[in-house]
Amino acid sequence: MDHIDVLRWLHVIGATILFGTGIGIAFFMTMADCTGRAGLIAHVAGTVVVADTIFTAIAAVFQPVTGWLLARAIGWSLTEGWVALSLVLYVVVGLCWLPVVGIQITLRDLARAAEETGLSLPPRYHALYRVWLACGVPAFTAMLAILWLMTAKPRFALF
Repeated sequence: MDHIDVLRWLHVIGATILFGTGIGIAFFMTMADCTGRAGLIAHVAGTVVVADTIFTAIAAVFQPVTGWLLARAIGWSLTEGWVALSLVLYVVVGLCWLPVVGIQITLRDLARAAEETGLSLPPRYHALYRVWLACGVPAFTAMLAILWLMTAKPRFALF
């Protein structure tokens, strides 16, 4: 196995972690929210915050590094259409993900407070959950597009 194969493997592992963790987080948060049970939501949101910190954050940092090293090793230009568009979409994903991390922490805290006091989830929880969901849709769509671009490598000029 040469260094290009190792870089490609690391890049695929990173993409798998980003996509898998993202879809898993979305699924479990949505399922917990559907119950309306503050204690369950607090527990799941707490786990989601940990998963985002351990898996998503680490993979999000290493993914562009392995991508850049791989492109350099193979000889792909970062301005090549599919590469450049992937990078633009990656920034979109990041811009959607950054506020989501803070929202998840607040959702967790609001659910914990509701559980501790025995009160219903406050309107702020529901409003923030809708923002969380609204950020997730474009991020998920952009990740699907990136995965397609990385596998299909269509030839086009972006610039």
